[in-house]
Amino acid sequence: MQIVYLGFAGSSALDAEAGVQLLRLDRFSGTLSGCHLAVEQLGASGSAPAYDVRLELLSVSREFKPIAHCENEDPIAAMHAAFDAAERELRSAPIAHAALQGRVRSGN
Repeated sequence: MQIVYLGFAGSSALDAEAGVQLLRLDRFSGTLSGCHLAVEQLGASGSAPAYDVRLELLSVSREFKPIAHCENEDPIAAMHAAFDAAERELRSAPIAHAALQGRVRSGN
């Protein structure tokens, strides 16, 4: 997974959480070859800054699948929402559904 922080330095806590969230997608490893995660600090809305999290999935056929942007005042909450959306997207994809049922083997 490639992670980029825009508008702020990021943190080891965010890196660790991204790793935990990536593990949620491990069961789709037969259809995924990677992902790109961008966490951007937006201008302050009220008293706290907002964060925009963008996630792109890379399939084994090298196609990008962008996931809808997720915003929150808490970057970890925005990250959770992005990975929730990715998991829903992968579950609805026909090839991923077949892989989960054991009908598609990785590497064959």
